Amino acid sequence: MNESRNVVVEAPIGVFDSGVGGLTVARELFEILPYEDVVYFGDVGRTPYGGRSKDIIIQFTQQDMAFMLEQKVKFVICACNSASSVALEEIKNDYDIDMIGVIEPGAAAAVKKTRNNRIGVIGTQATVSSNAYAKIIHDVNPDIKVFSLACPLFVPLAEEGYVEKKATYMIARDYLKTMQDVEVDTLILGCTHYPLLKHVISIVMGDEVTLIDSGEETARVALRKLADDNLLNPASSQRPAREGERRFYVSDVPEKFSQVATRFLGKPVDNITRVDISKY
Repeated sequence: MNESRNVVVEAPIGVFDSGVGGLTVARELFEILPYEDVVYFGDVGRTPYGGRSKDIIIQFTQQDMAFMLEQKVKFVICACNSASSVALEEIKNDYDIDMIGVIEPGAAAAVKKTRNNRIGVIGTQATVSSNAYAKIIHDVNPDIKVFSLACPLFVPLAEEGYVEKKATYMIARDYLKTMQDVEVDTLILGCTHYPLLKHVISIVMGDEVTLIDSGEETARVALRKLADDNLLNPASSQRPAREGERRFYVSDVPEKFSQVATRFLGKPVDNITRVDISKY
């Protein structure tokens, strides 16, 4: 483990992802912790991680972490489902900083919500192949049946803003028929892009199926952990509380990121800096 370091409560929270999907996690973080400074890194130059080998995903995650530590963050959220499922357990003991992924919060929420003990997970191929959600769910309740499905086309649909197109509904019906056939009553959106398609997925699956947004659950867990460790920014007690500073970094040209980020966050994003992640 690295040498211990003094944690400054005013320091930012770090959020990293293989691209723009993690912005759905950041959006929830901005909502429930508006006074916290946040540093976001999107590895858009090497996205997606989902189709990569385990060794490469671990290497990329280590580089992402090196960049986060350079920003002197006090807490790290790995907002990438692929990195959370494949790399996080492998590397987290190498760092003297608290970090969480998006798998455990989503899995825990699904266990609480299911009524018939049949939970579905949709995500990238890497996330599905890792079986990470099922492992955590079965640790809590081995009687729950978990059904996993890769839905790779959901990512480009979300990024291109195809959230209400006829084609999106057709693809969603085709993908999700499997989940309907096995009668899941709870469905984990196991990719941070998927919350942008939540309305479509909800219509296709029906009102009886509860959707679990891993990003939303992760932000709630981050709040609890920061509070438990007395790491909440003192600005939270100010009235009115100041709005936290948001800094965005990417590993490739920022223009495309800006367009997609504006769609994800619902407001213009222009303070974006390009970094050479290969040097970390």
